[in-house]
Order: sequence, then C-alpha cells, then structure tokens
Amino acid sequence: MQYGICNLSIVPLRSEPADTSELVSQVLYGDYFKVLEQRKSWSKIRLGFDKYEGWVDNKQYVEITVEQYEALHLEAPILSKDLVEFVEDVNQQLYAIPLGSSLNGLPLLKHTHDGAVINEIKPKQNIIETAFMYLNAPYLWGGKTPFGIDCSGFTQMVYKLNGYKLLRDASQQSTQGEPLSFIEESEPGDLAFFDNNEGQIVHVGIIMKDNYIIHAHGKVRIDRLDHSGIYNHEKRMHTHKLRVIKKII
Repeated sequence: MQYGICNLSIVPLRSEPADTSELVSQVLYGDYFKVLEQRKSWSKIRLGFDKYEGWVDNKQYVEITVEQYEALHLEAPILSKDLVEFVEDVNQQLYAIPLGSSLNGLPLLKHTHDGAVINEIKPKQNIIETAFMYLNAPYLWGGKTPFGIDCSGFTQMVYKLNGYKLLRDASQQSTQGEPLSFIEESEPGDLAFFDNNEGQIVHVGIIMKDNYIIHAHGKVRIDRLDHSGIYNHEKRMHTHKLRVIKKII
C-alpha cells in the first residue's frame, strides 16, 4: 500500500482517471490519503479524513510513508482559518491555500505558514458564524472551497472547521447523528436533509434560528425552512422537500 499527501491548493478528485471525468470532490492542501491503485498518470485514492475515494493526477501529490500517514491520522487537525492564505517552500515560492486546508503536514512538505489557524473543537453556536464565511460562494458540484462548493461540501467543511467530522455526500451525512421529529426541536447548527421524488437524499443545509436555513443552491444562500422544505422567497416556491432533521452535535 502506498500513501500520499496533497502539496497543492485544490486538486480535483475525479470519478475516473481522466481530466474530462466528473469532479466528485476536491483534495485540499495537506489532505492525506491511501493510494489504492496507481497507474501511469493517475492514482485511485481513499482520503484519510472521510474515506472518500476517487482519482487524482500523479503530478498533484507527494508520496509519504505508512508511518507518516499514521502519524497524521492520529494528530489533532490544524486548519487554516482565513479565506486565502499562503505557505512557502524552501525555495521561497508561495502556494495559495484555501480556508480549511490542513497544516499538519507542513514539516513533511518542508513548507512554512505564519497565518491564523484553528486547532480546537468549537461550541455548537460557532457553526453558523463559520457558515457565513462561505456566504455567496458559487455552487460547484464536488467543490469544497469558498470559490466553489456543493451542498454537502459546505456542511462538511463548516463542521470540520469547528472540530467535527462529517462524511462527504449528503446521503452519507444523513446516516450520522440523532433524528429529530419536528423543526421546533432543532437548534442552530443542526442539519436538514432533503430528498427527490425517488426518496433519495440529494440535499443538505444548516438550520439557523427563526426557521431559516443556510445551504448551497446556486450559491451559498439563506432561505426559509418550514415543514414542507426550503421556501425560496425570490422564486416564491419550495425548492427542496424536507426528509429528516439530524442533530450531529
């Protein structure tokens, strides 16, 4: 088994080993992973944080040892705190890194960083404050940054920045936490999940106070939430059908 760490800012994680393949997620700076299969130009990987799998370009990561992988896996996360920061290599070249990048691998990569960091578990009330950092970020299928993000990437990154671990996809996240019977039982920071006509979970957002929700739909936006689902005031219609509310924290 081989192992790797992402040494670049935002690397595409694709469904198949080709640049034209679907973007299923993104590997952010400092993310570490197992290499499940290595081909001439591509590697199939499994991320250490959430076990998500996909294909990355071999030119876009650095190999590490199993001991280094296990050490990273045991460490408490140290994450970049600002929307954009920089790390510097031994040749004084700068690499831009987005909000929520992992800094635990700095010594391995021989990079330095002098910006603000997050390295502790935050109280639940901090979830909404963090979510506002992504407000108006454009929707991007597979995205995980303020420059493009999908609904479950948004919830995963907001929780990660507060010290909590969510799985990657909305359907996976819906298996976590404790279900609530009514919206009235929810608190700011709880997650609301929405399904399609086939009953599949296809959307997730973060509940705010006073029956509002912040979620990624076109962009990260704030809408009303009621027993039917998400009500978009601009369109004057419900855009998502409520399936379940989960208390994760």
